[in-house]
Amino acid sequence: MKNLLRYNVVLLLLISILISSCENKKELSIRDKSASEILGNPNYLAISYGGYRNTTRDIQPTIPELKEDLKILSAMGVKILRTYNLQLEQAPNILKAIRELKTEDLSFEMYVKLGAWIDCENAWTSNPNHDKEDESANSIEIQKAINLANLYPDIVKIIAVGNEAMVHWASSYYVQPTVILKWVNHLQNLKNQNKLSKTLWITSSDNFASWGGGDSSYHSKSLKALIDAVDYISMHTYAFHDTHYNSDFWELSESNKAQFSEMALIEKSMENVYSHSVSQYNSVKNYINSLGIKKPIHIGELGWATVSSGFYGKKGSHAADELKQAIYFKQMREWTNSEEISCFYFEAFDEPWKDPTGNSNGSENHFGLFTVEGKAKYALWDSVDNGVFKGLTRNGNLIEKTYNGSRKNLLKDVLIPKLIKSKLEISENN
Repeated sequence: MKNLLRYNVVLLLLISILISSCENKKELSIRDKSASEILGNPNYLAISYGGYRNTTRDIQPTIPELKEDLKILSAMGVKILRTYNLQLEQAPNILKAIRELKTEDLSFEMYVKLGAWIDCENAWTSNPNHDKEDESANSIEIQKAINLANLYPDIVKIIAVGNEAMVHWASSYYVQPTVILKWVNHLQNLKNQNKLSKTLWITSSDNFASWGGGDSSYHSKSLKALIDAVDYISMHTYAFHDTHYNSDFWELSESNKAQFSEMALIEKSMENVYSHSVSQYNSVKNYINSLGIKKPIHIGELGWATVSSGFYGKKGSHAADELKQAIYFKQMREWTNSEEISCFYFEAFDEPWKDPTGNSNGSENHFGLFTVEGKAKYALWDSVDNGVFKGLTRNGNLIEKTYNGSRKNLLKDVLIPKLIKSKLEISENN
């Protein structure tokens, strides 16, 4: 009898351990956090991601290539990705890749802000009609987003209706706020009908001006209704582009030249960049507060290019280089983390298809923190030194530093801000 009793006690203990182990594995494999838990959480860094490695999007990144990128981003602490459209296979394949990685490694955690592209009628033609939408194309985009959100509820936590789809300088395709509002309300109604997860957050990613932070021409009843309808505001701010288009904060007077070293001049300009970005965020916040509305505000895009043969390079504002990108990246991460603002930094990897003229040195191709080959730009050199990317590869290449890790060589490509004409030449010691 004693032996039988002892046997039963041991058996119960083993069953208890087995059940506990299974529950732990189940908890690890589900990890189903809501948008409200991950947005604004510094432990869930966000980034904008496109995995295109070629000069055309006709060549889609493969699942193994996407998994390669996702491992790199996860090593950086990134846990939320932003995608842009559903016309091609990349976004659905990203979700497949994340699902596979979660199956292979129970500790892997990654969520997605799924973008649905919105166009006006006759978009991308010589005669766009901004007062009407391309209802057929937009309906397809929204339905694809719905299908994927229901297929991957553990991964898709946010749907963004449109990308810079209301800002007037998007002259090829922008729509009125009523169009965005229509689709936001449609998705919110599906949540109320339990046809989408109630914890799924709906927004639209757009320029700070489109959210009321700029010209008063954007202030309208339909914008107020849209602000009421979304779960949070996803705003963009681009100090980099403003070094050309709105450059008061960027240009330095000749008198500064005698007072400061060339490196100090760069740091001074980047302090102005920081203030400019924060002011655009606050302009949106102030406008929404003026409406008596309380909504979380996160940053859907900001970034800094490292190469430009046009408006931002040697012939332009002198903004594009890896040193300034590194300063800006650090500024923005520290500020947004301290304020519990999610910042979908633009972007993870250079994408060589993005320049509309096919110019390989166009700035749009060079916003990544990594080159296409997988070299870590200056902003991530410390991460390379600390072994963050040890054993990880892109296109078969180990993650190494740009410029072969020579800061002296990197500084040769750095220019001081536009109104100071001399070329920046700084010794390694300086």
